[in-house]
Amino acid sequence: MKKIVIFGSTGTSGLCALEAAVKKGLEVRAFVRDPAKIPTHLKDKVEVFQGNVLEPDSVNDAVEGMDGVVITLGTRDNLEATSDMSEGTKNIIEAMRAKGVKVMSVCLSAFLFYEPDKVPPRFIELTKDHKRMYDALKDSYLNYVAVFSPHIADEPSRELVIEINPEKSPGRAVSKWDLGSFLVDSLSEPKYYKSVIGITNVPKA
Repeated sequence: MKKIVIFGSTGTSGLCALEAAVKKGLEVRAFVRDPAKIPTHLKDKVEVFQGNVLEPDSVNDAVEGMDGVVITLGTRDNLEATSDMSEGTKNIIEAMRAKGVKVMSVCLSAFLFYEPDKVPPRFIELTKDHKRMYDALKDSYLNYVAVFSPHIADEPSRELVIEINPEKSPGRAVSKWDLGSFLVDSLSEPKYYKSVIGITNVPKA
């Protein structure tokens, strides 16, 4: 795993994945709608690729020559109904198939562990699109790592709990730095492929 592309690379977890990949010494392509959102200290360390996940041609070009893909698509604070994340994910999967790229990690939501009627009402529509993303991953036959993330906390890195195919989330929050690092590191860990990952930080003493 030497070259990766990160979709959603200027969101909270995307930026942390970008930092982690650079620190790991990977060649990183940052797929962005707005290049101005890439932090100054990273601009000369990554390849900035401007595009839109809803445009298959730009997604195809972004996946070209990569060994792995990280997907951290989000809606910022917009909780309205959308299919942009799942449609974007389907375009990325098609591009991976076309370009022979087989490994991806994807940031989803721990609400996917819940029965649909237990999801908090304001998150129902977003969770529906995360479910469509997850269904697309399962149908892809690619080596996906589906990270069902709990609340993404703006806290320093600390020890992680990682569970493979758990029935519920192991905790309520994860540091954005640890989530970003895991999304990058898991690409090189076959034990996580084709699995749901529950992730959280070890409780503070």
